[in-house]
Amino acid sequence: MSGGNILVVDDDDAVRAIVAQALRRAGHRVRTAANLAELDREMRAALPDVLVTDVVLPDGDGIENATRIVSEQPGLPIIVLSARNTLTTAVRANEAGAYDYLPKPFDLDTLTRAVAAALLRRAPATPNVPGDDDHALPLIGRSPAMQDVYRVIARVVSNDLTVLVSGESGTGKELVARAIHDLGHRATAPFVAINMAAIPRELIEAELFGHERGAFTGAAQRTAGRFEQAAGGTLFLDEIGDMPIEAQTRLLRVLQSGEFTTVGGARTIRADVRIVAATNRDLQSAVASGQFREDLYYRLNVVPITLPALRERRQDIAMLARHFLDRAAAAGLPRKTLDDDAIDTLEAHDWPGNVRELENLMRRLAALSRDDRINAAEIAVMLGDGGAGAADPDIAIDAAVRGYVDRLARNDPQSLDNGTLYDRIVAEVERPLIESMLARHGGNQLRAARAIGLNRNTLRKRLDLLGIDPVARPSAREPR
Repeated sequence: MSGGNILVVDDDDAVRAIVAQALRRAGHRVRTAANLAELDREMRAALPDVLVTDVVLPDGDGIENATRIVSEQPGLPIIVLSARNTLTTAVRANEAGAYDYLPKPFDLDTLTRAVAAALLRRAPATPNVPGDDDHALPLIGRSPAMQDVYRVIARVVSNDLTVLVSGESGTGKELVARAIHDLGHRATAPFVAINMAAIPRELIEAELFGHERGAFTGAAQRTAGRFEQAAGGTLFLDEIGDMPIEAQTRLLRVLQSGEFTTVGGARTIRADVRIVAATNRDLQSAVASGQFREDLYYRLNVVPITLPALRERRQDIAMLARHFLDRAAAAGLPRKTLDDDAIDTLEAHDWPGNVRELENLMRRLAALSRDDRINAAEIAVMLGDGGAGAADPDIAIDAAVRGYVDRLARNDPQSLDNGTLYDRIVAEVERPLIESMLARHGGNQLRAARAIGLNRNTLRKRLDLLGIDPVARPSAREPR
């Protein structure tokens, strides 16, 4: 296939040169522009086959300009490049009629393939542009994995295709469902969620489809189900993999026919809802084991979206942590910030509870941290509590000591030069060490001393010096 005429718009000289060179090597004829004024001149001189444009330009917004160009030249494919790698940017580009959206930094081969594909296709124009406000985003992250999620969401908000969101617990599957609803044409209608794992299996059909009075024991009046409650809007079926097989059969019939009846009813009701389902299970394995209907799986998996675990997008952790601290402050908790070392500690953690675990940690720190600036020691201690995702103990002790010194440097800098620092830190470590070992050995001083590596007389002296009273422990008994 012969190359096309490509117009590249970017205010960065280096980006324009590199992109133009890559496209020319691919056989295309390339013109460039550094701003919207130059773009207009080039467009008047000759229409390109594909327009590649940055969003932030010196004299205007590239996406707003794309909306205008699409209305004037509806057959022109536009590829949007942006360093504002947010869900809003992807949605704005899609709704402005752009053919594709590539977050910066992008791979030149990816751009070259996108241009080649754009030459074969045309994008529809549907100008309806929301504001570009990162703080209003339901999803946060600029990692490549999240950019893939944004691009899929941007492409499904303008239609009613069924979406299946998969990912570990705590990754934000309901946030994806809400984004699809809130950014789509059903936004003014209800968003209704139901967790399949939380409903007793004998009540699932009544919950989904409603029931008539007298349909079963305790049904004192007619009750609308979730399908009726979500009429015109979106029904979010969370933990769909936990749905009993008999309920799966009825759900499949509704998805196939678009109609249902209430439990105990005879009147057919139209199911005017968009379905977004979510699971943290491997549904393909469930299909293979006979626990999930294969035909229902394919009905749900029209547009799959896989959310990455937080450990797979560590570069988003700092942004998310600061966002959660801002939310905590907005909810009335003290406003806190994070040390650079604190960020390093957060990024080193594996986050088995994913984004939900990070949010809960930030709320605890906002409520309990004594300083306005959170340090690595506090984070290491909290991550070590409860056994969930516990930090390496050597790292935690190291972080605790460094954090202690950092606090002294901020709050009492003279104490770092008065020759008492060693004794103060040893005392800070010694008391919890002795207390924890006494507790571990039921107050038995001999066993605690052996575990620590002291003789019993030395331990007794340290107990007296530190003011620790083992006799006050009801379980403390010395061997005779």
